[in-house]
Amino acid sequence: MNITPPPISPRQMNMLRVVLSMAWSDSTLEQKEVDVMLTRFSQLFATDPKQQDYLQTQLKDYFVQDVPLEEAVAKLTTDEEKEVALRLSYEVIYASARTPNEDYVNEEESAAYNQLVQLLNLPDSVVKRAEEAADATLNQDGKNVIDMLAFRLREQLAP
Repeated sequence: MNITPPPISPRQMNMLRVVLSMAWSDSTLEQKEVDVMLTRFSQLFATDPKQQDYLQTQLKDYFVQDVPLEEAVAKLTTDEEKEVALRLSYEVIYASARTPNEDYVNEEESAAYNQLVQLLNLPDSVVKRAEEAADATLNQDGKNVIDMLAFRLREQLAP
């Protein structure tokens, strides 16, 4: 099945693909989460309501694709993009506990994150800086991963 990528910049798409790979790493993304993500991302990437509706349709098709992490990471070209991807991914997995008794990071998410760190091949100091920045964001902004992602993408990935 060949799905045309949504009409967003290649830089935004690459980052979104890495973040989605992390979100899917435990094979769980609930429909409510998808609906909220679609709304937030469409508002982030389009201003006109018709464009937003169209983008939601395009993104919905894309959200259900199984995008291999290796493929998504390979399209990140700068160290800045890699660091932002690492930070966003860290925020996603640490903000994704679905129940009060669930660990914030489960085994699958931890393995996917470790794989991401290896694939990005960033210096340890950069990894530490990204994780510390993500921790600060999570502690400041709470655990609403969707709002946090929309804010971070808007902040880091303006076309």
